[in-house]
Order: sequence, then C-alpha cells, then structure tokens
Amino acid sequence: MDRERQRLLLVEDDQQLGPLIEQVLAETYDVTLVADGDDGLRVGLEGSFDAIVVDRRLPGLDGATIVETLRARRVVTPILMLTALGSLGDRVDGLDAGANDYLVKPFEFDELLARLRAITRTFTGEGPSLPVGEWQFYPESRCIYSPYDGRIQLTVRENALLRLLAENPLRTFTRRQILSEVFESDEQPGTVDTYVHYVRRKTDKDLISTVRGEGYRLGRP
Repeated sequence: MDRERQRLLLVEDDQQLGPLIEQVLAETYDVTLVADGDDGLRVGLEGSFDAIVVDRRLPGLDGATIVETLRARRVVTPILMLTALGSLGDRVDGLDAGANDYLVKPFEFDELLARLRAITRTFTGEGPSLPVGEWQFYPESRCIYSPYDGRIQLTVRENALLRLLAENPLRTFTRRQILSEVFESDEQPGTVDTYVHYVRRKTDKDLISTVRGEGYRLGRP
C-alpha cells in the first residue's frame, strides 16, 4: 500500500464520544466519521477502507445489521464493533454477524488502538480463506499462505484443483471426478496427476494426499 495512513470508517452516533474517538484515531488513521446506521452502510459499501469501527446501537440500521450486510456484499474489511451491551449473547451476536472483534464501552483508547492493530495486522485483503492444515488458502485471489514462506500464487487450474479439495476436505475424488469439475472434458486423467504435482511442488508434498486405488483428497501439511 503506497499511502502511509490507513483509511478508517467510524460509525458512532454519540455526539460527544464520536468526535473524541475520531480525534484519537486521527493520530494514526485517515478517519471518516458517520453518525447513523443508514449512512454508515452506504459509506461502507461505496468507500475503500482498511478498517471499520461500528457502534452496536445506532439510529437507523443497527451495527450488527450493518456488519451482516457488508459481509453479504463481500466487503472483507476488518471490523471492530463497539457495544455498551456487555452480555455474552450480545457479543456473540456481533461476532456472528461478521465482526472480527468487539470492545465493550467504556473502554480505554489504548485498548481500542491495540484491537485495531491486531485485526488489521492479520487481514490480508485476499477475500475469504479456507484452512489447509497450518496454511491459509484464498481461492478468490488464487493464492495460499505458507506458515514458512508467505504468499504463493497459483495458476487458474492449480487454484481450481485445490479449491475443489479444500471445500470438500473429507472427500476423496477420483481422477475422472476431478477432470469433470476442474478441467476440459477432452483432457486425459494424467492431467490431474500433472497439476497435483504442480501444486505440491509450489507448496508442500503433503498438501494433497494420494489415496491408493481411489484418487486424491486434501492433505494435512
């Protein structure tokens, strides 16, 4: 990212707390403050942000609805929810809606900043991920993150092959089934073996397991 300051959307309707949070966050982030839920959702969908902080209770749409709608529209920006509702059920509702973390009011600003650093540090921007052992696979971006070597880019076919296996981790696929799902109908079964080799060579030999006499399944690297 070329810009030095990350962009942050703050959705908070409290007329005293909102500007105070904005002032504190503005020391680190380029902050956009919005004071109601409907505008918060609109700005969140239209803008490009590196993080979003959203209050649970808002005029118009509530915070959980905003988060749920953003996730449904494939906005993967890390989101921290602020809530005065301290019960376990309320916190779980916020996380189930798609928030990455929550912070109960009243809070210390140092903790708010620390929580934001944590959720943005682990965010890749690659889209939804699928776990493959200790690896993280991002099929929408055609890449997989190694716990040792970082980001590895896959070709279209390598990605399609690994996605099929990762989305069905308990299933063994025959070569014919993989051909039907991933490759052209006129390809030969040996093409599957070739691309399994390609994926293993780029990643780990145990990322895809060979099931003798049956085919292939997701491995446990």
